[in-house]
Amino acid sequence: MNKKTTYILGLLLTIIFGTLLYYNLCCSSLDVDGVMPDETETVVVEEVIAPATKNKFSMEDNKSGVSFSAMSNFNFAHSKAQILQPVSEGLKHELDRLSGFLNENPRKVAEITGFYRDDEINNTAFPNLGLARAHAVKSYCMSQGVSSRSINAYGELNAEMIPDQDGTFFGPLRYRVSTIAENDTSLQDELKALETEIKTNPLVMYFDIGDTSINLSKSQREKVAKIARYIDKSENAKLHIIGHTDNTGDRKSNIELALKRAGFIKEYFVDNAISDTKIETSSKGPDAPIASNDTDEGRAKNRRVVVTIN
Repeated sequence: MNKKTTYILGLLLTIIFGTLLYYNLCCSSLDVDGVMPDETETVVVEEVIAPATKNKFSMEDNKSGVSFSAMSNFNFAHSKAQILQPVSEGLKHELDRLSGFLNENPRKVAEITGFYRDDEINNTAFPNLGLARAHAVKSYCMSQGVSSRSINAYGELNAEMIPDQDGTFFGPLRYRVSTIAENDTSLQDELKALETEIKTNPLVMYFDIGDTSINLSKSQREKVAKIARYIDKSENAKLHIIGHTDNTGDRKSNIELALKRAGFIKEYFVDNAISDTKIETSSKGPDAPIASNDTDEGRAKNRRVVVTIN
């Protein structure tokens, strides 16, 4: 074989080998339908968790310039109105200062607004969790020597506050000090109107046989808020909780049952930051029916607890 033939043969083999190699590489990159696969890269996006809202305790009287502040605050769990413990020593110290300031200045009032979110469940006696939280803080302040007449409680929706990963809200509250004008009679007028309304239209809760829980309606929660307001601001006011039953069974047992139900409601109110020293319970058993005991409907109406004031 001469050199020319050898050269041509080598060139042909090179072309054939190159063609086979190209075919193999291209085919290995195709899917079963002969289409180039999508080489888009999968990007994993990690969830960004917003930091929890943390409000410090801060209250100021703009008129006198006196202020109270602590690095910590009252904290609450999601959908709860009970203060998480412990309360810091720094916060206790500022509350002690606040107590002295309010006692020395009877026309000064601490305004406490509790916040809540619309995704929280309200199982309290109040119209919203914000008001319930404000009352919990108010009750704590009272335990530190602050008069109930020197504190007002409010509730407000705040969709922007963020809990931590455990569902804890840090300081979901706002504070300020207001001053009552010397000739201001608005509180007295309000209390007089509340007294008339509560006595005319008391809170009535009905009991089915075997009931062990309380689920208040919106209108009943509004009544509780008004009752709490009146009791707090009226120095000698008392809350009267009166138990009633139908006439099923003997009278002695019904008297005891009605008193037990009244006590159950009292505990419920105390758990919702209403002072037990302001509450009295009694029983009328089957002696004061409001409907006939000859029907199921009538007996259901007679199994009730009435909450009113003196």
